Amino acid sequence: MTRAIEDLIPDYLRGLPVYVPGKPIEEVERELKIHAVKLASNENPLGPSPKGIAAAKAVLADANRYPDGGTHALRQTLAERHGISPDEIFIGLGSSELIDLAARVLLRAGLQGLTSEGTYAPFSVAIRASGAELVRAPQREFAFDLKAMARAITPKTAVIYLANPNNPTGSSFGREEFNEFLAAVPDGVLVVLDEAYIHYAVSMGLRDSVEAYRKRKNLLILRTFSKVYGLAGLRIGYAIGRPELLAAMNKLRTPFNTSGVAQAAALAALDDKEHVTRCIETNSVERKRLSEGLAKLSFQPVRSEANFVFMTVGPDAQALSDDLLQRGVIVRPLGWMGFPEAIRISIGTTEENDKCLLAMAQVILKRAGKGELAAR
Repeated sequence: MTRAIEDLIPDYLRGLPVYVPGKPIEEVERELKIHAVKLASNENPLGPSPKGIAAAKAVLADANRYPDGGTHALRQTLAERHGISPDEIFIGLGSSELIDLAARVLLRAGLQGLTSEGTYAPFSVAIRASGAELVRAPQREFAFDLKAMARAITPKTAVIYLANPNNPTGSSFGREEFNEFLAAVPDGVLVVLDEAYIHYAVSMGLRDSVEAYRKRKNLLILRTFSKVYGLAGLRIGYAIGRPELLAAMNKLRTPFNTSGVAQAAALAALDDKEHVTRCIETNSVERKRLSEGLAKLSFQPVRSEANFVFMTVGPDAQALSDDLLQRGVIVRPLGWMGFPEAIRISIGTTEENDKCLLAMAQVILKRAGKGELAAR
């Protein structure tokens, strides 16, 4: 019997979508010959932590050596900050690797992974890539409906993925709601809580989930250095979880999964309180200003606790995004995340947000047949 290599690919992998990142600034500027701003990938517009930059430069000359595969210094520091053991800290390639490893360790054919509609797409991909059945509960007003998710748990459920605040809608749930949900989850079901944007959620407590973790053996908390610390390009994040689970995940990660440069930058960024405070405060001010500006243009942005705003714009969401792109503003149409009539706009600097609002006004006027505003 003749068999092709591609015949060995399991059926549950064949239909998986490929993650498509936001369009790079360089590509847009090269193609359109204009200055562009990228408000598509929820990056920190104020840049990396200065202390992180200095630490990265200091170790770059040692890049000929393999990094500390056990990430001991970073795990030790994080453990001290959270009041737990280093064995309860796992360092990974941002949140992405952690999401994938949790599914690879616990899911398989015959089991179910549960998440919500309208949330971070890699949750669903990780579940399906494990061979397990994907179950998605409906959202309520662009937010996780934790009661609906609790009702969706079955004897086959092994892993549940949550994001708080949620990407791409920016909505969040509070401590009481979350604790009520945890009480409804059987001990043998892992709850993966992705808190990539938690620093921007000023109404929420940074320590709330860690307090819940101390009381539960089935909670895995994910944090990242990509957002408020501004280290997205270095790909580093961490998980807080039970040592037995993290030990199993450790067996599946690639050797030296995080670079020495990334580890050094992350460790230094943890102490850069001035940068973190500035990023949080700037984001809060600009998020409010951008949301109000969009509202004046007759849009209805969803209340956000993150560093982006989400809004439905109608069936021409992709065309609207394309029109903004022609004016040098890169935003994220969300058809690939289950919202074909919505877009997501990352919070930029004051100047970037001004450019976005002006471009949006120009597009609206053009479509209304009123001509173009003067270029800024």
